[in-house]
Amino acid sequence: MRYISTRGRAAPLEFEDVLLEGLARDGGLYVPETWPRLTPDDLRAFAGMPYPEVAYRVMRPFVGDTISDADFAELVNDAYRGFRNRHVAPLFQLGPNRWLLELYHGPTLAFKDVAMQVLGRLYDHVLEKRDARITVVGATSGDTGSAAIEAIRGRQRASIFIMHPKDRTSEVQRRQMTTVDAPNVHNLAIEGTFDDCQNLLKAMFNDAAFRDEIHLSGVNSINWARVMPQIVYYVTAAAALGAFDQSRPVSFSVPTGNFGDIYAGYAAAMMGLPVKRLVIATNVNDILTRVLNTGEHALGEVTPTMSPSMDIQVSSNFERLLFDLYDRDGGSIAAMMTQLHDTGRFDLPPEKLDKARRLFGAHRVDEQQTLDTLGVVYDQTGFQIDPHTAVGVAAAERETGSNEPMIVLGTAHPAKFPDAVERATGHRPGLPPDFADLYEREERCDVLPDDLSAVQAYIRERVDGATV
Repeated sequence: MRYISTRGRAAPLEFEDVLLEGLARDGGLYVPETWPRLTPDDLRAFAGMPYPEVAYRVMRPFVGDTISDADFAELVNDAYRGFRNRHVAPLFQLGPNRWLLELYHGPTLAFKDVAMQVLGRLYDHVLEKRDARITVVGATSGDTGSAAIEAIRGRQRASIFIMHPKDRTSEVQRRQMTTVDAPNVHNLAIEGTFDDCQNLLKAMFNDAAFRDEIHLSGVNSINWARVMPQIVYYVTAAAALGAFDQSRPVSFSVPTGNFGDIYAGYAAAMMGLPVKRLVIATNVNDILTRVLNTGEHALGEVTPTMSPSMDIQVSSNFERLLFDLYDRDGGSIAAMMTQLHDTGRFDLPPEKLDKARRLFGAHRVDEQQTLDTLGVVYDQTGFQIDPHTAVGVAAAERETGSNEPMIVLGTAHPAKFPDAVERATGHRPGLPPDFADLYEREERCDVLPDDLSAVQAYIRERVDGATV
């Protein structure tokens, strides 16, 4: 299995090199050169398998010959041993043909754990084999940071620096990052938005000298190895509902910010999973809904909401979809990304939009609609969901004309957003016992300006003491 860049100029790489590189040297994102295929017989077999076994079988082709079968199987099994639910990603029925895919049973109570627990072990395996170490830098709008820190903390061959937008995450999200006491963990509160954090991250990857100096790697979904494990729960959910061939498809509604999670659903569809619709569910930061509905991709201001992980205007993984919409023409994608950088916009022509709309729908859900949905789900089922998931539920209800099962991705535990959930339901969700003292733990975090040189100096100072 080889990987190619969406901008067409970087050399193709094998899996291990893609894992460590993160972002391609030409500024693009790596995607598989070809998609492995799942057959109806595969899906029938998956319906009765434990989650780790399905995960091994779905991901194995993407790894190629770089990791042995035995090592990869053990790595995957170990990744999911600590999940609170033995099914890892169980389904809960919300109503007729409406299902919730619970993705928050990992160590930090968010869907990011499903991928990060694999990613941390992949790093360990590859770095040990190569006798190397790396500096992991990430940007988070809320959940990626804590999941990445949990996956990397205490590991001997990696240091991790996580940037989050100051005062723009929930308190639980922030504390899950800043209360981790490990010498290889560093938290940075950036005075800006998530997009500012993400721009700093991309600038560091595009600074070749700095990148090589600190052996930079990334845990954001710009790294293909982050997207790969997320494909698995689309497969297990569809298989559990009997979607074995195109005569029994399913649809998914996905709370969407950086487009990585829903891109994993697209990857599953490209592999042969019978998916009828992928619904892009956005809050008022609705650039993806606007581009799917109008063709106009124009950056706006980021509005803080009760679903902060979706408070994004630049959805990096959308570039991966554009690459396929433009028949994998890297030159066209490079030109579009240059235009976006220079002007803050680009437009999709009608034929590209039509191609995207065959699989994707998109809906915007405002703050009041999010609150209303939190309340309705609780009243009808007695089940609490978080605001991001509520956006997914509301968007699913607007996707009309389909009779197939609609699966909403439950992206975070409601206790990560207790104020909004209590406001809507009248009941404050409690944290699991292992987080009972979260509000008493000491925080460790430094505030930095939205300034590349300041952030790079901060990182250099702290990696100088390690063997890089």
